Amino acid sequence: MLPRAPASGPEESPRCLTPLAAERLRAALLCLLALGASCARAQSESEPAPALRPSEALAEPISAEARRQAPTFLFGDGLHGQIDGESVLEGDAMLRRVDTVIRAERLRYDRATNTVRAEGDVRLNRYGNVYRGPELELHLDDGSGFFTQPSFSFLKNGGYGEAARAEFIDDHRSQVHDVRYSTCRRNGPEWLPDWVLRAARIDIDNEAEEGRAHGGVLEFKGVPILPVPGFAFPLGDQRRSGFLPPTLDLDSVGGFTYAQPYYLNLAPNYDATLTPTLMSRRGVAVGGEFRYLAPVASGQVLGNLMPSDRLRGRDRWGLSTQHQATLAAGTGLSLNLNRVSDADYWRDFTRGIPALTPRLLPADGRLSWSQGAWSAQWRSLKWQTLQTPDAPIIPPYDRLPQLTARYGLSPSRGWQYTLDADYSRFRADATRTLQPNAERSVLSAQIGYTWLTPGSFLTPTLRTNHTHYAFDAPLVDGRTRATRSLPTFSLDGGLIFERDTAYFGRAVRQTLEPRALYVYTPYRDQQALPVYDTAAKDFNLDSIFSDNPYVGSDRIADENLLTLGLVSRLYDADNGGELVRLGLAQRLRFSSQKVTLPGETPIDERLSDILVGGSLQWSPRWRADAGLQFNPKTGRSLRTTLGARYSPGNYRVLSAGYRLKNGISEQLDMGWQWPLNDLWNDPGLDLGPGRGLGAGRWYSVGRLNFSVMEHKLVDAILGFEYDAGCWIGRVVFDRLQSGAASSSSRIMFQLELVGFSRLGSNPLKTLRDNIPRYQYLREPAPPPSRFSNYD
Repeated sequence: MLPRAPASGPEESPRCLTPLAAERLRAALLCLLALGASCARAQSESEPAPALRPSEALAEPISAEARRQAPTFLFGDGLHGQIDGESVLEGDAMLRRVDTVIRAERLRYDRATNTVRAEGDVRLNRYGNVYRGPELELHLDDGSGFFTQPSFSFLKNGGYGEAARAEFIDDHRSQVHDVRYSTCRRNGPEWLPDWVLRAARIDIDNEAEEGRAHGGVLEFKGVPILPVPGFAFPLGDQRRSGFLPPTLDLDSVGGFTYAQPYYLNLAPNYDATLTPTLMSRRGVAVGGEFRYLAPVASGQVLGNLMPSDRLRGRDRWGLSTQHQATLAAGTGLSLNLNRVSDADYWRDFTRGIPALTPRLLPADGRLSWSQGAWSAQWRSLKWQTLQTPDAPIIPPYDRLPQLTARYGLSPSRGWQYTLDADYSRFRADATRTLQPNAERSVLSAQIGYTWLTPGSFLTPTLRTNHTHYAFDAPLVDGRTRATRSLPTFSLDGGLIFERDTAYFGRAVRQTLEPRALYVYTPYRDQQALPVYDTAAKDFNLDSIFSDNPYVGSDRIADENLLTLGLVSRLYDADNGGELVRLGLAQRLRFSSQKVTLPGETPIDERLSDILVGGSLQWSPRWRADAGLQFNPKTGRSLRTTLGARYSPGNYRVLSAGYRLKNGISEQLDMGWQWPLNDLWNDPGLDLGPGRGLGAGRWYSVGRLNFSVMEHKLVDAILGFEYDAGCWIGRVVFDRLQSGAASSSSRIMFQLELVGFSRLGSNPLKTLRDNIPRYQYLREPAPPPSRFSNYD
């Protein structure tokens, strides 16, 4: 998977945002901004902020002229001096003005020069950011001065730091020498953080919104892990070109992988990332990403090239691009192109193909238009099917092109009209599909009327479908053209009964909702017609109330049946939340269904399988769902799904599932995120979503998928997270089944320096995608108000 220029959150975003490299470099030098008490830019308090925004540490909500005109207040146990000259305060001395509070043992204020000199345990508070040191001199008009041996803490991002000396050149420029910065808290007089960024000197220019650090190094547990000898970083929201944190991976197929992305800030609305990658077993590759964002268009291009793959002995490449554009009012264009170099790509790069089905890669272009009740679309779709000899698949049909148009009015009550037209030209490899390619035209019209009352509804509907085929090769019966016309009549109605009652001492509202659907479609012989885009609908409590068991236009089943269903629900009487839902449904056939898909047999049973389903969430902690397809004649379940989830609080979730398709598959699934400290009765403090349970916590995360029929583990994710407060360590093992007899495994290590950067592999997206209700231990939070640390 090609890396993106990271955004401010845990997950990468396709928007053009400040890259993590810039955030990392800026954050290292927050001390510089904080100490430059008079040199910060105007900034709105209400503006949402990412995890690190150093340029806001000394936000200045008033102009420089207003600051000069603002009154100055002096307090102290003792005061002496001249009215228009120098005033000396001793004993709990304090100077207060609109944007600054200075406390010290001794404070000298020169009114003529508007200069303050503070000595002895000097404490400077600006908008909740606090700085301490033995000596401060500050010219309040132009911001020049110095602070010796300052330490500092920031309200908005929780950062801490120390410096040997800070020199304020003017309102915009300053220098800080021998800097240490970390987000690890100070727990005593001696500050020994687990991780720290050191820099020999930092030069800040707030007017140019740029900072430069010299002689930097990142240390963890006293060990230097990342040298940063010299770099520039932005002080505002603007992006800067530069290196992003490297990614390290250990994969059973590719071996050890090192990827070093470089970010290119090309313009405010487009950027790029280049990622050279070294794979110990395969060789060298280079990846790239280009993104753009415009008022009427947006998109991205992802590419990867490996000139010579040592495992396969050939060049490998992958390409994915998505674009969306608004051409005019109601007119839009979208492109989705995915291509790879060879059929083995999906096996070798199991996590690198940006498609839902890795063996089917679409190249899809759409031009759409809509205006009121009218809409139309032109579409061109061509698939790349990755065939392998041990597991061949029937390729889907390309649509070159597909043209659709629709007119529809569908109010909730009264008359409803729809008219649909579809022309598609289907193309595929006939030696694999074993049927000819064709052009298909479909015209469908529907009219209905809905009577709706608070306790009932009734909707009769009449639909007609006319389909015409023109084949490239003759059918078995010699025809090169075929036409099918079919009407469908349906009558759908139901009742809703309600009553207020109580169960287990809880006030609820109970409903009883019987429903009946009658459908009639006459029989037309369709067995000779090829199948291009049609498949059977999943048989469930929703699809059973439809007038055709197939999706697509190649099969319209002959129906003369009545579907009966009953649903009962319990709603919380106070908040209206659904607590319990129970439902069942069954079809009663008055005649056999003769129209089927290839390989299916006609349905002669008068009574269908019974569908039973329900959900239970009596408590917010627990949720359970169940579904059953039961054959009353054989007394056996054809399909069963069971699921349960227990989540008593943040960072605590257990989920389990069981899925059975009789004779086809049987699987068990379990996922979890749980603090291991609970095992020794140490639950910690629930600080809320995205804040963790406190420092010194271990968490177990994982998901297991087991095939009961094959007696083997299919996919697995196992990992541990340790939250030390100012840093988080993660180790995650990921096993992915890529074929009937092949799989790939990798181990991901990550060190997250909270509020600063992440080093190593990134398992967060894997955990979020695979573990239901997984929560990040650190989410970006809105900055606290400066008044929360008011002095």
